[in-house]
Amino acid sequence: MPRGDKSAYTDKQKRQAEHIEESERERGASEGSAERIAWATVNKQDGGGKRSGSARKATKKVTRKTTAKKASASKAPAKKVAKKTAAKKTPAKKTAAKKAAAGKATQKSASRSTAAKKAAKTRAAKKAVRKTAAKKAARTRAGS
Repeated sequence: MPRGDKSAYTDKQKRQAEHIEESERERGASEGSAERIAWATVNKQDGGGKRSGSARKATKKVTRKTTAKKASASKAPAKKVAKKTAAKKTPAKKTAAKKAAAGKATQKSASRSTAAKKAAKTRAAKKAVRKTAAKKAARTRAGS
């Protein structure tokens, strides 16, 4: 199926996209950007074109299983990387300003819920993984 082919979409999805496109045109968007926004919105709401029958159900189950496996496989290394980068960034000596900032941070973290702490930790780990991947990509580009 070529890019931009809308045959996989249901009639309802096509109507929704048409309606969104009209709304965007009324708001002053160009025809091309209105169409792009409309289909992006339909894709976000429904996850793309819907297939009919059993093919649709089987596809969704497979995706869930594979994403769950990928998530569990990538969690352990991310934590290790985050700990390593945190250990590298800690300087031997802290200035008075850094000590004051660290004191405020501990006060904030004491009042945060465990869910918020966990979310912050996850964000930091993901950021560290992205950073190391970017460095690796830069080295690869420089080497070739």
